[in-house]
Amino acid sequence: MPITTLLRGAALVVDDYRCHARPGDPTFVERHADHSISYVRRGSFGYRVRGETHELVAGSLLIGHPGDEYVCTHDHHEGGDECLSIHFGPELAESLGVAPAVWQTGGVPPLPELMVAAELAQAAAEGTSDVGLDEAGLWLAARFAELVSGGRRRRVDAGARDRRRAVEAALWLDAHSHEAIDLERVAAEVGISPFHFLRLFSRVLGVTPHQYLLRSRLRRAARLLCDESRKITDVAFEVGFGDFSNFVRTFHRAAGVSPRGFRRSARRERRHLQQRLDCRRPSADRHRAGSVF
Repeated sequence: MPITTLLRGAALVVDDYRCHARPGDPTFVERHADHSISYVRRGSFGYRVRGETHELVAGSLLIGHPGDEYVCTHDHHEGGDECLSIHFGPELAESLGVAPAVWQTGGVPPLPELMVAAELAQAAAEGTSDVGLDEAGLWLAARFAELVSGGRRRRVDAGARDRRRAVEAALWLDAHSHEAIDLERVAAEVGISPFHFLRLFSRVLGVTPHQYLLRSRLRRAARLLCDESRKITDVAFEVGFGDFSNFVRTFHRAAGVSPRGFRRSARRERRHLQQRLDCRRPSADRHRAGSVF
């Protein structure tokens, strides 16, 4: 699996993972070395940890806990997957105030509040945002701590065939999210009734098909909004919102700010998040790293 380290600091490391595994490839046991949050930006894979299996699709998070053994599977998708993985040192992880059990969540479904923060980190990784990658990583971690600490989400188990159908539907929705899509259309793509499809999709992936469709659109919108040369109205229609006011309302519910405010908040968060990160670095490391301002 090609791994590119995008940032290596004393308290925080960011890696880019690109996996090309296919169905039928052998699996093997791996072990988490640290606390981590991995954002699935493309593709799909299964994640088995602590006796549970999580089907992760674009927009999901993989949560790593030090010492946990896990297996990644690729039974349902030919195209591999890509992740942005953020690793936290012990003191930095502790400073987030997350209960130990929360770090054992395993997988988190596509949640809009987390996806917009994760897409900001992805934009920082690609150099299309003026927010530092370490800053964006902390922002995502803080949002994760805030949202998930209230309670863990448990999944009802499903058979391999059902999991494959749900993943195939999610991949199809992600690829066609800019189009007008209703429940009947996507259910027909996987060959089952809309009612059964709705129950199946929600049971396996933890969100409804419509929620996933909206969140796919929001995920792309968050990326495009980082490019300030794009008009916000153009972003809304490009990602699949047919009504601009609906886009503004939906994005505001997800991010807590308007699309325009999201652009501004990325700048305002810089100094606060950099100060938090700096306080976790030894003074000598700060001297070597230099200032980002």
